[in-house]
Amino acid sequence: MDSSHIQSKYPNERSRQQYNRAWDRAFLSHAEREVQVTQKKNETQNTKYRDSSAKLIFEDPILCAQFLRGYVDIPLLKNVQPEDIEDETERFVHLFTEERDSDVVKRIRLKDGENGEIPFYLISLIEHKSDVDYNVVMQILRYVVFIWEDYEKEQERKQEGVSRTKGFRYPPVLPIVYYEGTKQWTAAVKLHERVYLSEVLGEYIPDYRCLMVQLNRYSNQMLMEKEDELSIVMMLNRLREAQDFAALREEVPPEYLKKVTAQTPEYLLGIIGQVVEILLGRLNVPGEEARRFADQVKERKVGELFANFKGYDVQATRREARAEGRKEGKMEALRIFIKSNQRHGISREATKADLVELYSLSSEVAEEKLRLYWEE
Repeated sequence: MDSSHIQSKYPNERSRQQYNRAWDRAFLSHAEREVQVTQKKNETQNTKYRDSSAKLIFEDPILCAQFLRGYVDIPLLKNVQPEDIEDETERFVHLFTEERDSDVVKRIRLKDGENGEIPFYLISLIEHKSDVDYNVVMQILRYVVFIWEDYEKEQERKQEGVSRTKGFRYPPVLPIVYYEGTKQWTAAVKLHERVYLSEVLGEYIPDYRCLMVQLNRYSNQMLMEKEDELSIVMMLNRLREAQDFAALREEVPPEYLKKVTAQTPEYLLGIIGQVVEILLGRLNVPGEEARRFADQVKERKVGELFANFKGYDVQATRREARAEGRKEGKMEALRIFIKSNQRHGISREATKADLVELYSLSSEVAEEKLRLYWEE
């Protein structure tokens, strides 16, 4: 409401003071409620965001093949193609705990000139936590044993008693830990490190080593040398804060993004778009705005993506504007809020919706304030 409307509705000074105090209490409580709701929403969604953006790499056969060829130094996997990879995660999903629902299991068909096809399994544990999970090697061991048991049963159904023959072999299982955390990985990567007296009993204690891929060890320049779609996804997954966009804009030229995605299948552009949307979700960018940026990827405007996005935490910006405005007065609060939104690239439509929702203005009054303070 503007001041003339308040004066006509509350003609004496005392009633106006009561109204102002009530308005301030409502303003503050609404802002506090919004902060609480946002924090609670972020607490429940952040894990999902981080999990799903990393999991997309291993779920998609093209990205998974690029990962195996470019980040796993094993000659057997240098020529793996997307058609060689089959997802078997659902088959083993009952092994996953709620915290481990980002893990994937792949069956890879390796070619062998003498023996035909060699069965080969890949287990990928996706770690995104700030605090390292110290029991990863034991979780992987459970997966490996179950995969071997499942394989044995499968072969027994085809030929009873085959697993007890001299020539029977279990398939290799490659355990990969893909770590996106910003802190250095300090957990065990060998099983012996988690077992008492393993250094004394040596070969009598089972042992194996996880293959570690730590995203924080790859610079944007190192990723660009790959010249594939996965490099873009991993560069996005490296972003943790709004200011990280500044470095990305400086280091990654638009020409690189255009070149890499020139022949990218539309469905894969959609996956990269999903990663963009998930990333912006981490930064509290509203869904509508996040989708708009994600659509740029789907429309093959990837080169413009980093140039256009300024990188900011929308909710934090709005809270700061309201806090500033409370010091200056209600009318000034609206002006500061509108100017702050425009400065940070929040659309006029989104700002109007905020004025209606956060400040309890009618659509007409919100439009009037925008005409006053929004610079066209």
